[in-house]
Amino acid sequence: MESSFDTPVPADSTLPEPLPSAPPHRSRWLREIVDTALLTAIIFLLVNAATGRFLIKSVSMQPNLHEGEYVIVDKVTYLVSAPQRGDIVVFDLDGEPDDLIKRMIGLPGETIEISDGIVYINGQPLEESYAAPAPGSTLPARRLGTDEYFVMGDNRSNSRDSRIFGPIHRETIVGRAWIIYWPPSDWSIVPHHVYAEGG
Repeated sequence: MESSFDTPVPADSTLPEPLPSAPPHRSRWLREIVDTALLTAIIFLLVNAATGRFLIKSVSMQPNLHEGEYVIVDKVTYLVSAPQRGDIVVFDLDGEPDDLIKRMIGLPGETIEISDGIVYINGQPLEESYAAPAPGSTLPARRLGTDEYFVMGDNRSNSRDSRIFGPIHRETIVGRAWIIYWPPSDWSIVPHHVYAEGG
């Protein structure tokens, strides 16, 4: 008696055909789309973490920055170095709905004073070729704390800045203004001012 295990397989029996696989070029094309999408997402996240966009809504930084211009803000520089005098910075201020943009004037530990529109740092007049002065403007001498920065608009006669709301703190600084990117006719690097050592 033959066992069912010994039953010969008919010669004409056929095994089920394997499912057709996707052509190699189609798989490669699909993988490249996924890779590109992932890379784009990563770059987008990195760029947004390292930079910000800022719209200038006032005339306080004229003649160097103008109302309606859009600026890219560098958020990385101040993670590795301290703000410098002459930098144009974007910062947030309690009670203000939007961030503000001003120029860094006084640094921690310095004494700042304004007399007849002239800014004095530690008793020495500050050279400010970038500013539109405000003759008659005064501010009694004030020594800044270890985490206090004094910021002012370049348009001294029409700027709400540290002369009114006082010094700002490092933690409130969003970043350093970097590039004016809109409108295209105004495209340029933001005009920071570099002082000589100790200036």
